[in-house]
Amino acid sequence: MKLPFVLPPVENESPPPEWTGSGFVVDGKSVKVLRYGANKEGWSGDLTTFHETVSGDDHFIDKASRQVALEQLGKYIDGGSPVVLDVGCSSGAMLRSMKERFPEATVIGSDCVPEHLESLAIELTGMPVLQFDVVECPFPDASVDAVVMLNVLEHIENDAEAIRQVKRILKPGGILVLEVPAGPSLYDVYDRYLLHFRRYNLAGLQDLMDGSGFKIVQQSHLGCFLYPLFSFVKKRNQRHLKENRTCDKKIVEEKIRQTGDNFLLRLIMALELRMGRYTNYPFGIRCLMTCLRP
Repeated sequence: MKLPFVLPPVENESPPPEWTGSGFVVDGKSVKVLRYGANKEGWSGDLTTFHETVSGDDHFIDKASRQVALEQLGKYIDGGSPVVLDVGCSSGAMLRSMKERFPEATVIGSDCVPEHLESLAIELTGMPVLQFDVVECPFPDASVDAVVMLNVLEHIENDAEAIRQVKRILKPGGILVLEVPAGPSLYDVYDRYLLHFRRYNLAGLQDLMDGSGFKIVQQSHLGCFLYPLFSFVKKRNQRHLKENRTCDKKIVEEKIRQTGDNFLLRLIMALELRMGRYTNYPFGIRCLMTCLRP
C-alpha cells in the first residue's frame, strides 16, 4: 500500500521518505516511525505512561469519546478508501477503533512525543505512524479526508495555528472531529498536571472555527448527566492549585482511579449516549464539535 501523497524530507536536501507498507525508508534506512521535529511543551512521554498505567483504554468517558467520534466519522467517510489522520494518537486506542470500524481506510497515527510510538508502529503493522507537531504539520495541502483530535487541542499553546494547519491538510469536504475539555472556569489541579493550556466552551470553539474558515456541522457536549457532580469536584479541587505541584500526581491518580471503572457512571454514560443520538447537550464535561472544510 502506498500513501496517496508525498511527505516532505525529514531534513533539507534529503529525498522524500517512502512508505513501504510496514515502515518508512528515510535516506536509505528503514524506520518504523517517521520523525519530524515537535514542540513537547503540552505533553510528555511520562504523561502518556501515567495515563496508560492509571486509566488505560477502558476509562468510561474515554470509551464514550471514541464511540461518539466513530459515529461522527461514519456519517461522512463510510465507503471508499478515505485517509484519516489521528492527531495525538498516544498509545493507539482510537487508531485501533478506526481501523476496525473502517477497514478500507488509510488510518495514520501521529503524536508530538516519541515515547510509545515505536512499539505502537510494531503492534499496528501496516499503519503509518509519525512524530510531529501539528502546528508545523508536514502533510501536503488537501491530502486527508478526515482528522480526529480527541483531547489534544488543550495541550497546544497556539491552538488557532493548529486548527489552521488541520484545515490546510483537509481536502474540500473533509471533516474534523474534535473533542476538548469543557468549562474554562473549572481549570484545576488535574488540568495543571496534564499540561492543559486551557479548557473551552462552545462559543469560544465557534469563534476559533469561524476564524479558520471551517463550517460547523455538529456541536454538543459529553458528560452532561454527570456535569453537576463533575463541576462540584472540579471547584473543590481548585484549592490544590495553591499547593506545591509535587502533590498533583497523587491527587490526579486518585480521582482517575475512583471514576474509571465505576459501574453506575458507566450506566449513566450509556444512557446519555443513547439519548445523545437524538439531541444535543447544552453543557457537559467535554465539548464535541464536527467541522467541515468547505
